[in-house]
Formats: sequence, structure tokens, C-alpha cells
Amino acid sequence: MEENRELMAEATQEELNELLQIRRDKLTALREAGMDPFEQVRFDRTSNSQEILNNFEQMENQEVTIAGRIMSKRDMGKASFSHIQDQQGKIQIYVKIDEVGAEQYEWFKKLDIGDIIGVKGIVFRTRRGEISVQVKEYTLLSKSLLPLPEKYHGLKDVDTRYRQRYVDLIVNPEVRETFIKRSKAITAIRSYFDNLGYLEVDTPVLNTVQGGATARPFVTHHNALDMDLYLRIATELYLKRCIIGGFDRVYEIGRLFRNEGMDTTHNPEFTTIEFYEAYTDVNGMMERTEGMMKYVCEKVNGSLELPFGDVVIDFSQPFRRATMVELVKEHCGVDFDVITDLEGAIAVAKEHKIKVEKKHKWGDIVALFFEEYCEGKLVQPTFVLEHPVDISPLAKRDPQRKHMTQRFELFINGKEYANAFSELNDPIDQRERFENQMKLRALGDLEASEMDDDYLTAMEYGMPPTGGCGIGIDRFVMLLTGNTSIRDVLLFPTMKPLD
Repeated sequence: MEENRELMAEATQEELNELLQIRRDKLTALREAGMDPFEQVRFDRTSNSQEILNNFEQMENQEVTIAGRIMSKRDMGKASFSHIQDQQGKIQIYVKIDEVGAEQYEWFKKLDIGDIIGVKGIVFRTRRGEISVQVKEYTLLSKSLLPLPEKYHGLKDVDTRYRQRYVDLIVNPEVRETFIKRSKAITAIRSYFDNLGYLEVDTPVLNTVQGGATARPFVTHHNALDMDLYLRIATELYLKRCIIGGFDRVYEIGRLFRNEGMDTTHNPEFTTIEFYEAYTDVNGMMERTEGMMKYVCEKVNGSLELPFGDVVIDFSQPFRRATMVELVKEHCGVDFDVITDLEGAIAVAKEHKIKVEKKHKWGDIVALFFEEYCEGKLVQPTFVLEHPVDISPLAKRDPQRKHMTQRFELFINGKEYANAFSELNDPIDQRERFENQMKLRALGDLEASEMDDDYLTAMEYGMPPTGGCGIGIDRFVMLLTGNTSIRDVLLFPTMKPLD
């Protein structure tokens, strides 16, 4: 059996090598005939496939100029049918020897699947009813030297699809649709915040201090300054500097980088939006977050009901609001409004087989219970409120419950989609929290924040009451498109080299 597999692999490679040589021989013949397909520098189009298909009644018998990749060919003797594919879709073309001439028709028959051509012709409907373009003349714009995957089996290997996304986009139309939706979603996000008077800004990607989130950074070295720099793990602290400087509403859409594990919802580089608004709080951020998600969902999918696997996420209803402590009590019966000391929290954690580390404080244990018992059960959109101060170094304390912060995380279908605070604007409190983070670093926690003295200086000039929120755009696009892996919504996800 193993021997047979090896023989088949050898035969397949032999066949591939033969196909590659045939295509290169065709290229040589074209060049010798003075028709180098790579010399063409421009081709002006008047239409695309979808415009013709959608507006046939108005365009019938009109001349159009289109271009695309040959995806199928059917030779009928003195006439041939092909389908060419552009960004919008596919359309059939009909090539007759009487229209293009004998020499050009012979060259057309030698074209390969994957070749890119430009076509001028007349829109018509075939006897079988398919809207098509009858070719008057064509131009070979690029020669494909590698064969596309066989059409009935396509490109199915997941690893190959991610490594060769360019082929994935050619042969799998649903993949193209995912990235079209991604682009529409980002456009809609911008539109939502622009319409509310937010200012889009750009902040540094290279940071001298690790801060703004709890994560391990990538470190690089700047030769001229002879110093290490971090690829940013968050945009938060620079955006809050903008608020201090007098901009009332700011946002940034950009890449973040975290040196962490990879799974279906994590990639080392990813895209987020962070937005900050002066003179509001965590409640204002909930309004903005819910409003934005509903707006984008409607714009991208045309509905507020979002099928995802076996469930339908209902964005038409108000998002649920519940505190972390309430949800823990609801799902496992442990009441951290009663168990308010570290010893009691450690004891109840042992009862429930929750692993507690030496560095963990009361708030960390509450969060561990939430992760274990609650996260996966939050299917419909739920704002999880009141996170402990111990796990929220940049959030403002709740005036009524000093051990809690004015913070929420938004959960949908068991995953976190947003993280927001009433931002801490007390520079003395902020310094103390940075100092606590530095203690964690000293204990070996490489995800803890460093002391950002410049940010503290900025705060000392006075920061207005502010609400801020961060949302993972990749994860949101996964929800909008029904994808279960972050790699399916990143054009070129991080991959380990084959060699």
C-alpha cells in the first residue's frame, strides 16, 4: 500500500512537471510570435461581470470591455465557450472563429485555465439562457505558468490555503466574500465613529515602554539609538494622551502585536479599534459599543439576526448587562459578595478545583471562576460589568464598591469581543497600580505593564472623566462571516515556514 502511494506521488509529480513545461513552451511560442503576454501595461475596462449579469436588459446588444482570469474552457470546433472571473464574479464568453479570425482563434484554443485576458465584445444571451459576451477581439494580458487546483476538488487543504492565500482567493469564491465583508465592516466602523464626531488618529507602533494591556510583547532593537523597543500591545496610553491634550473623541484602527500562543482566536498580529471619549463613562461606552456592532452588522449583512453555526445571534434585542459576581453566582452558586477576603476565595477555589497560583489575589480568583463557569455559556450579547481592581490596572474604581472597577467585557457566543472602562484619571492611583504591576514583573510576570512615567506626567496635567473601549476587529469579522478560525479572516496569517 505504501509503495502504491509513492508510485502515485511520483506519477503526480511527473504529470505536474510535464504541465509546467507545456505552459513554458506556450510562453516561448507566444514570445517568438511577437505576443509576449507580460508586455501589456494597461487595459481599460468598461464593465465587470456582475454589472452585466445584473443589468442585462439595459446592456443587451451593447459593446463592453471586460477582463479576468480564464476559469473554464469548452472547445466546440469553430467556436469555444469560456468563463472568465473578475473580482465581482464569473461571466461566460463566446469566441467564434468568424469573429476573431482563424489565427487568433487558434491562439485562443491554446490558452490555459488561469490565463488573464481582456475581451471586447457584445452582450447577449445564449440559446440555453446564459448571459454571455460574444468576443470581437481579445488580448492575452498575463500567462499563468502554474496550473490552478483541479476544479471539482479545489483547494481544500487548510494549511495550503493559508500559505497560498492568492490561490485560495482565485478558486474559492466564499473566501473572497469573507474579505469583501471584512473591508465593508471596517468601512462601516469608520463611518459610525466619524458620524459621531470622533477623530481618527495614528499612534506609534514602536514603543519604549510596555503598557496599555496585559500581554507579552515582541522586542526589537533600534540600531541608531542603540535601544530595545516594543511592538505595541495596545494603543490605549497614547490615545488617552490625545484626550488629555484636548481631543474629546478619538479612535484608532490598527495592528497590535502580542508574543503569545496561536489558536483559533489568536494570531501574533491582529487588528483592533480603540476609541476614547471625554466626559463619559463605562455606560457611555456600552451605548457606543452596542450601537456600533448593530450598525456594522446591518451594513455588512443586511440583518440584525446573525446565524453562527448552530445558533442565531440576535442583535435586535438590547444587550444583557450583568456583573461578574452575579454571573459567577448564577452559574456555579459561589457568591463573591459574601466571600470578600483572599483566604475565603482560596478555600472555595480548592473546593471547586480551581488552580490558584501564589501571585493570585482575590480578584484573580473571581476571574478564574468566571472563566471556568460563565464564559462559554454567554451566547447572546452580554456586557459583563464590575471587574475587580486586581485585574484592571487602568480602570477607575467604582465609587460604591472600591474593590471593583467601572469596567465591562462584552461576550458573544462564549468569546470576548470588547473591553472597556471608565478610565482611571487619578495619577496617584495610577502610579500605585503601575508599581503593583512592576512587582508582578519582578516575580517573573512578563505580561505585566512597565512604569510609564511620561503617561503619568500627562495625567498630572489633568485628564477629564473619560470612557474607553477596545474591540478585536478580526474576531468581530469572524462573527459577521460565520468563520470559526481567526486565520480565515486574516489574508495572510502568521505561519511557520515549511523549511
